[in-house]
Amino acid sequence: MTDDIFLQGGRMPGHEGTFDVLLADGRIRAIVPNGIVSTPSRSRVLALDGRFFVPGLWDNHVHFTQWAAQGRRHDFSGSTASAGDVLARVASIVSGGGAGPGAGAGLGSATGGVGASDDSAPAPLIGFGLRDGLWESPLDRAALDAVAGARQVILISGDLHCCWLNSAALAHFGLAGHPTGLLREDDCFRVTGLVNDVSAEAGDALAAEAARVAASRGVVGIVDLEMADNLAVWRRRIAAGQRDLRVAVGIYTAHLDQAIEARLRTGDIIPKTGGLLTVGPFKVITDGSLNTRTAYCYDEYPGLEGQPGSYGMLTVVPDDLLALLERATAAGLVPAVHAIGDHANALALDAFERLGSGGRIEHAQLVAGADFARFAAAGVTASVQPEHAMDDRDVADHYWEGRTDRAFALASLRASGALLVLGSDAPVAPLDPWVTMAAAVGRSRDGRTPWHPEQRIAAADAVAASANGNPLIGVGMPADLVVTDLDPLASDPDELRGMPVSATFLAGRPTHLAPWATALA
Repeated sequence: MTDDIFLQGGRMPGHEGTFDVLLADGRIRAIVPNGIVSTPSRSRVLALDGRFFVPGLWDNHVHFTQWAAQGRRHDFSGSTASAGDVLARVASIVSGGGAGPGAGAGLGSATGGVGASDDSAPAPLIGFGLRDGLWESPLDRAALDAVAGARQVILISGDLHCCWLNSAALAHFGLAGHPTGLLREDDCFRVTGLVNDVSAEAGDALAAEAARVAASRGVVGIVDLEMADNLAVWRRRIAAGQRDLRVAVGIYTAHLDQAIEARLRTGDIIPKTGGLLTVGPFKVITDGSLNTRTAYCYDEYPGLEGQPGSYGMLTVVPDDLLALLERATAAGLVPAVHAIGDHANALALDAFERLGSGGRIEHAQLVAGADFARFAAAGVTASVQPEHAMDDRDVADHYWEGRTDRAFALASLRASGALLVLGSDAPVAPLDPWVTMAAAVGRSRDGRTPWHPEQRIAAADAVAASANGNPLIGVGMPADLVVTDLDPLASDPDELRGMPVSATFLAGRPTHLAPWATALA
């Protein structure tokens, strides 16, 4: 048993005075005004000097393995104003000769029999962060071939719903002859799944570092919605010693039979994981995304009128969706339905109303005016990612013109009575709850005018939505808490984005300590 921890002289946002907090046996055992009790004899002491206590933060929508792999890939997010910008960047990387940060990422051993790997060939160039929604010229495989040559190039969009491959990469994945090299939705997911299929040793090492970084930002838990056998992955990681995060693992249709056979139920604690691993939701993707123009909408996308897919893509028809939700719910799994376009959200709400037992809608980016009230009435949580509004505001203004008053509409969702939980969708946006909260509170970034500021939510609501509904720490709660240098309720959005985090505790155990606090370690 470790010593208890006695945190002295901290403040709670929205409350006067300073407080001492006792962490013992994984719980918050006492919160008392500073100085009225003596230090418990077996406690280690950390004087906070007026810093702030915040509940431990969760990211409710993460693709963790992909997020962890980002450091080994080329970041194209700052060079995607046009196809020409991307082609110039690819040419520069290829001409440099070295593999760079995108070295391999396990691709050569992860083809699943699709194509042979040539050890003498240059490592594949893997990039991320493309946003082609506003490009004037279409993606052209021949143009990518011209700058990449024989080197495989896989460029993954910022929204993860499309990727652009050159001929060498297409051939490697058994897709030779594809006219443009632009793969959308399931075709893209198949390729990125193979790219992400690194060795257990390499993937776990990257995940361990990503977990440490997350803890340094006050994160105590994630809902991992990677398209993988997440339960097996995280059992292995925790058995190997990863203890920096609580993880709720998402289950996809491919693993639904396995989960039902194992009698897994949402919220179950997985044995032999120290309480860190629980069963999360059952995830179904019913449409695409805005940037890829596959979010399923009532209105056609400008420029695509009359073409196949002009309204986006509905990837699961309503009857099939209801059947999946009924089967999962009967087995004790809470459904989480990906819906971005307004028509997709309406159909998801239809299914939840027929289901009658609630669940989650992931993203809820564009919602019809009459549908906001349906969330609360059907017991559906809105699992939303505010930073997406900052990434996609210009794309939304173009493709959802005249409808953006109900896009990324956090205030409207909350006013309707819907429960909000916040996340990042990392690697689509950074796995950093302070970035998420800043977008929710400020609706702005990079000095731009706030976008639909009427859809801001209060800082207190943003904190609670990032902490599983807990606005403040409390006696008896798990000792998952964060110490920040600034008051999150009094900080402006820019201060929130860079919030200094001095300490993170998970079940009373420090997972992050700033240099001034390392004496506690």
